[in-house]
Amino acid sequence: MNTQVNIQTRNGLDLIQMGQTVEALKNDPGLAQFEFRARNEWVDGGENRSAIRGFYGAGAEDESRHEDFVFTNGEPPILLGNNEGANPVEFLLHALAGCVTTTTVLHAAARGITIRKLSTRLSGNINLEGLLALNDEAVAGYENIRILMDIEADCSDEELDDLLSFARDHSPVCNTVCRPVPVTLERV
Repeated sequence: MNTQVNIQTRNGLDLIQMGQTVEALKNDPGLAQFEFRARNEWVDGGENRSAIRGFYGAGAEDESRHEDFVFTNGEPPILLGNNEGANPVEFLLHALAGCVTTTTVLHAAARGITIRKLSTRLSGNINLEGLLALNDEAVAGYENIRILMDIEADCSDEELDDLLSFARDHSPVCNTVCRPVPVTLERV
């Protein structure tokens, strides 16, 4: 008896599992509600560390992670740090790149598009006058962000343009950055 399982994949994603997940969410929309969490602790100067492990999703607390993912935030010397790690606005670019990439790959697979190559370069402009409260007109965050994506896929240019537009609009990180999101800061 042949016990080999034939798993259909596209772009590294299990298409059967993808279909089952989508069907489960259609049948029970409550399963789509997720809560992600991070903890952060200041170390010294501009250095602090975030730990990420648990999250709630698909109707239950996730138990698949047995260790924290730890990220060190730092600053370059010109911003009073010692290059302990990437700074938070650089991590935002990392999160945006990762989310747009994953969203593109996921929706390409769902559309039957095979991606052969995908890489991105991101850059953004910040005026530190906003952070330092030196100019009331200066924004305290990115003024703009550019994503340059180099992608090769087995589809037409029109299909690729439509996919990238869709991915931009449906990437959770991109969507969060592109619209006002209520953020509360409370002392505990």
